[in-house]
Amino acid sequence: MAESLAVVLHDVAPATWPLYAPFVAELDARFAVPLTLLVVPDYHRQGCLDEVPDFVAILDRRLARGDELVLHGYYHDDPGPVPPTPGAWLRRRVLTHEGEFLVLDAVTARERMERGLALFRRRGWPVSGFVAPAWMLGPGARHALAGLPFTYTSDPAGLWRLPEFTRYLAPTLVWSARSRWRRGVSWLWNRGRLRRYRHAALLRLGIHPVDMAHAFSRRFWLAVLESLLPERRAVTKRAWLESRQ
Repeated sequence: MAESLAVVLHDVAPATWPLYAPFVAELDARFAVPLTLLVVPDYHRQGCLDEVPDFVAILDRRLARGDELVLHGYYHDDPGPVPPTPGAWLRRRVLTHEGEFLVLDAVTARERMERGLALFRRRGWPVSGFVAPAWMLGPGARHALAGLPFTYTSDPAGLWRLPEFTRYLAPTLVWSARSRWRRGVSWLWNRGRLRRYRHAALLRLGIHPVDMAHAFSRRFWLAVLESLLPERRAVTKRAWLESRQ
């Protein structure tokens, strides 16, 4: 089976699409690859996306092109109080403020997942995957996935087929682009991962809206695609997992 590549856009929402739009247009013009779009129903509690008809129409068109839509949390935020321990503070306030499903109990996690599923059903959008914001899937959220109609979830290292949680290695390239020193470290780290995982069956490009705000990171993603596409088949995550059955 040919080695594959998945281009994954995280945090897709009306508020973030203006950052993505020029990049996606360039991807369509230069590479015409299918995208996996991680869609947030109510990004940072700014309003449900189906109240923005122009954005809904964009997602409809992306589906028609062959892209995949994935449920990516519900609010993509973590406003709750943080226990005064170094580990909790590091994970929830230094590494990210957006680990929505890290500490939710199973009842609350399931309710949010079901609200997201209801939105997808209203729009007629097929959905196979659920990915927790910041890949932080806590015990309650993991339990909540049982019995819901998702076929996979993922973390930075791989994909997990549901409901058995069967793991498939699928390493991710991802940037921390919010400061100059982070962008420099990210470039070195990702170059190393490209060498380390050059023969991985599936390599994922985990692209975030903030990457689009910096020419350095944006150029990196385009250069990686240009170098990898001659030797890898571009797929959505759902399509790759279906090919493994």
